[in-house]
Amino acid sequence: MNPKKILTIALIASVGIFFAINAKKQMNKIENNYETVKGDPLKARIYTLDNGLKVYLTSYADAPRVQTNIAVRAGSKNDPADATGLAHYLEHMLFKGTDVFGSLDYKKEAPLLEKIEALYEEYRSYEMNDTKNRDRIWAQIDSISGEAAKYAIANEYDKMVTGLGAKGTNAYTSFEQTVYINDIPSNQMEKWLKLEAERFRFPVFRLFHTELEAVYEEKNRGLDSDGSKLFETLFDGLFPNHQYGQQTTIGTIEHLKNPSLTEIRKYFNKYYVPNNMAICMSGDFDYDETIRLIDKYWGGFERKDDPTFEVIKETPIPKPVIREVYGPEAENLYIGFRFDGASTNDALMLTMVDMVLSNSAAGLIDLNLNQAQKLIGGGSFPYVLKDYSIHGFYGSPKQGQSLEQVKDLLLSQIEEVKKGNFEDWLVDAIISDLKLNQIKKLESNSGRANEFVEAFTLGMSWEDHQNEMAELEKITKQDIIDFVNAKYTDNYVVTYKRNGEDKSVMKVTKPAITPVSVNREDQSEFLVNLLAEKTKDIEPVFLNFARDIQKSNVGDVPLIYKKNTENERFKLNYILDMGKDHDKRLALAVDYLEFLGTADMTPSDKAKEFYKLGCELSVSCSANKIEVTLSGLSNNFTQSVQLFETILANAVADEQALVELKAIKLKERADAKLNRQTILRSAMGNYARYGTNSSFMNILSEQELNNITSTELVDLIHNLTTYKHRILYYGPETISKISLGLNKLHTNKSNLKEIPAKKEFIELAMDKPMVYVVDYDMKQAEVMMLSKGNKLNMKEYPQISFHNEYFGGGMSSIVFQEMRESKALAYSVYSTYTLPQDTTTSHYLMSYIGTQADKLAEAMKGMTELLDVMPEAASNMSNAKEAIEQQIRTERLTKSRVLSEYERVQKLGVDYDYRKDLYDAVQKFDMTTLKDFHNSHISKGNRVVMVLGSKKALDVEVLKKYGEIKYLTLEDVFGY
Repeated sequence: MNPKKILTIALIASVGIFFAINAKKQMNKIENNYETVKGDPLKARIYTLDNGLKVYLTSYADAPRVQTNIAVRAGSKNDPADATGLAHYLEHMLFKGTDVFGSLDYKKEAPLLEKIEALYEEYRSYEMNDTKNRDRIWAQIDSISGEAAKYAIANEYDKMVTGLGAKGTNAYTSFEQTVYINDIPSNQMEKWLKLEAERFRFPVFRLFHTELEAVYEEKNRGLDSDGSKLFETLFDGLFPNHQYGQQTTIGTIEHLKNPSLTEIRKYFNKYYVPNNMAICMSGDFDYDETIRLIDKYWGGFERKDDPTFEVIKETPIPKPVIREVYGPEAENLYIGFRFDGASTNDALMLTMVDMVLSNSAAGLIDLNLNQAQKLIGGGSFPYVLKDYSIHGFYGSPKQGQSLEQVKDLLLSQIEEVKKGNFEDWLVDAIISDLKLNQIKKLESNSGRANEFVEAFTLGMSWEDHQNEMAELEKITKQDIIDFVNAKYTDNYVVTYKRNGEDKSVMKVTKPAITPVSVNREDQSEFLVNLLAEKTKDIEPVFLNFARDIQKSNVGDVPLIYKKNTENERFKLNYILDMGKDHDKRLALAVDYLEFLGTADMTPSDKAKEFYKLGCELSVSCSANKIEVTLSGLSNNFTQSVQLFETILANAVADEQALVELKAIKLKERADAKLNRQTILRSAMGNYARYGTNSSFMNILSEQELNNITSTELVDLIHNLTTYKHRILYYGPETISKISLGLNKLHTNKSNLKEIPAKKEFIELAMDKPMVYVVDYDMKQAEVMMLSKGNKLNMKEYPQISFHNEYFGGGMSSIVFQEMRESKALAYSVYSTYTLPQDTTTSHYLMSYIGTQADKLAEAMKGMTELLDVMPEAASNMSNAKEAIEQQIRTERLTKSRVLSEYERVQKLGVDYDYRKDLYDAVQKFDMTTLKDFHNSHISKGNRVVMVLGSKKALDVEVLKKYGEIKYLTLEDVFGY
């Protein structure tokens, strides 16, 4: 053979080998090894590192930020049976640091922590009634914990993520997952990955006994929540054997009182392994660069045995199981049916059955019960878990109605499904609705990341998860009828929440805890180095309303427009600066509209038509504003607007509907007086600010309500848009097309009436310290401290934001560190200087404490000391400045939020994006800025204290120290 040919063949062969080897190398690179699913709207890439770590990525450049969810496929069902609540304890401890951060000197700290761990094992070896030995051991734990705390630096993790510009830092534990959440600037990706890898490498369980107290508080809050007790009781009935019903996330009181650091470490070593974890991210990033960084920092984690879980099989429920819980809140109920878990036919069918029954618009419960006003707030929900699923139903009774009657009404709608008494078009409309809801979910990074978490924790492949919609589309009406007939019998659990004292509830009593040092000024070398690493700055983008919105007119009505460039969804708002403070009847009229049709259309038909169009309609009335919101797919815009305009102009009275509505309103008012949050934050809060003459109390009296006629209300409805109003549009169509269309569709667009005068309410002077007490049957006490400032002053907005970030905001704030981390005085605690919503309202200092009644004296003293004298911490101050700057640099106000922000600034008396004022000012701020603001706005002034708790458990002598005590009745603070 010709030597040249031989050489040529050899060269070709070698080149081929080179490319084959190179191709293999390329394929072995992590960035080239991922799974995708055809047609996936997220365009997600799913990677698996060599150690088994799953990584889910979807790029979404709405803002230069990234939602990060680190999911562990283990939750309360994986707790040891004799140590429930352990997964939740561990979640809390993952915020305490490692051997390289969170400590001044780990070599000196470690031996003390080992002693503490051993003491807890000894402590739990004694019976609960052996108080002598348990108290002796606890005293040692408390003492050595104090010594160990001298080496601890509290909240270093929170300081670091805050310094990176993170938002929404949190975590949660559920039945089968524990998830750690952050929303970070995209330019801080590598720092965040380095921090999280270190966080999960070797967590150190320091400051445990103060965190233990925080968990006790969380348990007590659950014991005070009738809703939590009702839900737990439902699961206990549905799962008499499986951990879903037998192991609550918080754990039992006995197990909480006998914690084991040794067991927590075992749990961590078993379940917090890369092959049982996933990093789920959505945001503005490059796929290849991101997965390389993840592999760099997480690829070295050692793969361990795959955790296993033995599913406890439940036997069929042969007959109804009836349970009851008692408490002071309004009566209601849950009904539950049990089904197979994720990735089964049951789970798919459950979705469709639930939507036939309750889709918030045209389901059988929506129409036959809620629209017909046969009960209050009926509905249903599917809850799909890995091992089993449930179909839950809920409802509240009208006045004079029993819970048993509510149960029968809800069950009757299941019988309607069995008979096929729902229209053929509903199944297709449900699919359209589900697809629209999916579009909404994918409009946020958190919604996208949560899709990944769900697939991972349920053990579903991404392909199967994405194909669920296609499977749902195959389900027919007959399939639904057959499924319900086969699966829904007397195999349910019903739990009744009745009014009365819950004599079974035991409080988790307060252990003796000596306040510990938090070493606020100290910093670990890891923190200093991490925050010092340089990153390329992202320049902030501020709204320019002249550029970011467009304006036109619909007749004499202003049209404010923002284009949707992402999808085909539209949102239309009619806004009137008129509410119940202009006419008390308006709130009732707006509610009445829901139950009205026209001469040619029944109320039920109206709801069906909107659902067929894939359009949601809501009408709300507040003190100063009525807002109509229509949203849906753009191809049905004209029909949707036309339908609403027809109803608004031609609504006809329904006398029976008004009779029922009046009765329901009176029942809702009575129920509000049983709700803790409404009592404290709305009723007591308004009483403290306004006394008995407030917008909150400006409602129709019972006599006025009973005397009002349908003619009055229908007249108000017909005339709503005859007053001056404006229209906001966010959607894909051009402003000219929308203006032209609305000129044809909008009924009232010229000769508009002026908005009538509103009733004014004068804020009280708060010129002397007062303590308002409302008696409520609860284990905890909730305290709100208020101090009045001046009327809205936007010039002080930068100082207010800076002080709030430093002093009383998140987990790295001064208030949180002192009250929870150091002194263990409250589970929930914060302090903020408010920014009013309009120019007529004052700023207020608002400080909240949720604590046990027997810690009230210490908690109030601790908060008061902080308010009187602000602790100074240079590192916290620097952190607060950096957090504000990073958040503003990477925050983007986009989509329909541009319109809502425009609306908001008008009320504040400015016409620009006022975040720029904060951004320009914050880097010039220093400790003097904080001190001056605190001394002039926080420490000065009289404070009004509101206390909600059991009167017999409150120490009157303690309360007297804070002002004149005035015991208030519910009638005093509600006005009825």
